[in-house]
Parts: sequence; C-alpha cells; structure tokens
Amino acid sequence: MIKLRLYRAIEDPESCLKFITGHTHVLENIGITKVTSSNHEWMYNPNVYVIIVEDVDDGRVLGGARVHIASKEFRLPIESATNYIDPKVVDVIDSHIPEGTGEICGLWNSREVAGMGIGAVFLTRAAVTISTQLGLKTLFALCAPYTVSLAENMGYEIETEVGNNGTFYYPKLDLVATFMILKDVDTLSKATKDEYDAIMALRNNPISERIEKYRNREIHLWYHLVLEDSDIYKMHV
Repeated sequence: MIKLRLYRAIEDPESCLKFITGHTHVLENIGITKVTSSNHEWMYNPNVYVIIVEDVDDGRVLGGARVHIASKEFRLPIESATNYIDPKVVDVIDSHIPEGTGEICGLWNSREVAGMGIGAVFLTRAAVTISTQLGLKTLFALCAPYTVSLAENMGYEIETEVGNNGTFYYPKLDLVATFMILKDVDTLSKATKDEYDAIMALRNNPISERIEKYRNREIHLWYHLVLEDSDIYKMHV
C-alpha cells in the first residue's frame, strides 16, 4: 500500500532529507541540476508543509510535493523562478498574501510509481485538499505542459498577466512552464465535477483508505492529510 502523509517541514527533518534525496535523483535523471523549488532551505522554513509518498511496507519514499505559505518574510519558490524574467510576478503574489496564498511545488515521483498518477493527479489533489486546512484562499503553481490541463480540471487558471501570456522558459531554455493560480481553494468553482468530488471527499475524510482509479487500473492509497496537532486530526482519530 502507498501512503500520502502530511507533515510540517520543520517538525520532521528526517523525512525532509528523504524527500530531498529522491527529488534530486529524479531531477538529475532528466538532466536538471538547478531548480528553485529543489533548494534545500525549505526544510527550515516554518511556512512549508510536505506531502510525502511512502511505501507502507518498507518506508521507502516514492514521491512528494510541498505547499509553501507566502509571506513578506518567506517568499515563494515560484517568485525566485520567474521574477527575474517578469518582476510583475511579485506584485501578483503580494496582492494575494493578505487573504492567504501559497504554492504547490517540488512535486515528484519515482520511477517505481510512474504511470500511476501519483505525481500529476493524487499529489496535486492532496495539495489542494490541505490548502484550506492551512488557511489559504488561493494557490499558485508552475506547471509543465503535460500538467496544465490536469491543473485546469482542479480549477486552476493560467495567469496571463505575467510572462508571455502566463508562460516562462523554465527550468531550462528548451522547457516551458505555465504560471497558474487557483483563485478559490475553498469552493473550487471551476473544477470539473470529478475533481471537485474527489477533493471534497478527502477534505471530509483526510485520514482514509481509498481505491483510486487511474487509466483503467486500481491503486490502493492510504491518505493521512492532517497535521497531528490539529483539531481536524482529533476529529478523525
């Protein structure tokens, strides 16, 4: 069984190091050595929350993603990645900080679970799921071309006010990334019905086992998408 577990970065350095090792290995395998979201400083950032993918039987880390909460003190990785190309990025993000905003980033999965939807679908769903728990109203993401439509299914929109109608060459000049924003994390008004239902089911039952379907195959996932010192945790144990 595969487990998706939420934790606060500064409270579990051992898991952070496992995340970093796996993420770095995946990036190196595709020839990428410098990505802002792979900067290791995040593990000391009190505004970072991690969803890690673990093999329940042997504890191996198979993937993960992070949600960074934006503040004037702790800037988002998406800003470092794009503001030297278009400084308007900072203004766009700053406009959302008062209401609570953040970014999903550092998303990866190992070859062992490739083709199972762990990264593009289930981790992204999980990140959107926990964002209300973290007090966020909006959520940013820098998406690879093959994930843009998946993000749109979850309610994201392309932020056309920055870059070249929302696109940037990143992390290399031959790769394109799309700057996207989910404007209503709580209501998901632009999500498809299937994604809306899946995310709301996880919000209602953040500690649960589910048989998920992806590309005509069934995947047994154990979700633990709640912080153990939270009131939400006490409601579900």
